[in-house]
Amino acid sequence: MTGGPDAPQVEVVEYTDPMCPWAWGSEPAFRRLRTALAGRVRWRRAYAVLFDDEDDPAPDPAAETAYYADYVERITSHTRAPRAARLSRVAASSWPSSLVAVAAELQGADVAERVLRRLRESVFVRGEPADTLEAAVAAARGVPGLDQDRLRSDAGSPGALERVRADRAEARRPVPEVLSVRSGSPHPGAAKETFDGGYRYALPTLLLRAGPAYRAVPGWRPYETYAAAVEELWPGLPGSSAPPSPSEALERHRSLTEPERPLLAEGLWPPPGAVRLETGNGPLWLHPDEASVRPEVGRVPPAPL
Repeated sequence: MTGGPDAPQVEVVEYTDPMCPWAWGSEPAFRRLRTALAGRVRWRRAYAVLFDDEDDPAPDPAAETAYYADYVERITSHTRAPRAARLSRVAASSWPSSLVAVAAELQGADVAERVLRRLRESVFVRGEPADTLEAAVAAARGVPGLDQDRLRSDAGSPGALERVRADRAEARRPVPEVLSVRSGSPHPGAAKETFDGGYRYALPTLLLRAGPAYRAVPGWRPYETYAAAVEELWPGLPGSSAPPSPSEALERHRSLTEPERPLLAEGLWPPPGAVRLETGNGPLWLHPDEASVRPEVGRVPPAPL
């Protein structure tokens, strides 16, 4: 929250989905923005349910998977985010991962961040979408401070279901400014038309609120665009502290992509003990404790000291 009794309370709403490739590609900018705004705003995620249970199953799953893998590859050519060397299937549903993500919030902000990151990496690094409740809970195994039994119980509770239903409905009430968007971005983020003739936010979209004023920043954008929108609403709000060292950044975030490194750390890379995990288009860097609980790491040696 912002300081001062007369200051408007600033809220950032992130419309997202754990299975969305554009949201995955926006993690470098969003992680930096969350760091800059830490303790000064309320950051809330609303899960839009990209892959809905109401969607009809594909008549040819193999062809759908090949098409979607090519689609993700085209997106990552813009975002430079890692993609899986092999995608096993298209996610059948976003509901399980969304339920697990909101359940993780009950165990604290750090746990929630790391669980959501694991859910994203399940599809875009491992190529195995966490699209069942068991798979989504299993993807969070080994997250520091996580009570996995509680996570499973909370994810299956009526409260979690009600929350995701509310998020899904909220995402289908976009502000007018995103119905038509002009931008040079490969993903401008204009609202998507739904099957019932309505609209939902494109993913990701940030909605920044300060009192009655707001700014919507849809689609895939550089960090500077988000920082400028915050500055318009509340001048001087984004922090300007020096980036942490690579070791400190990896300790905090547990995993870092190549596009995240220059935004989130400053110094000689890789830090001591960092584990390099190869993906379909470059490395993902893991904290050694993170690597020790990740089955996909196998016997990949740590980076040289």
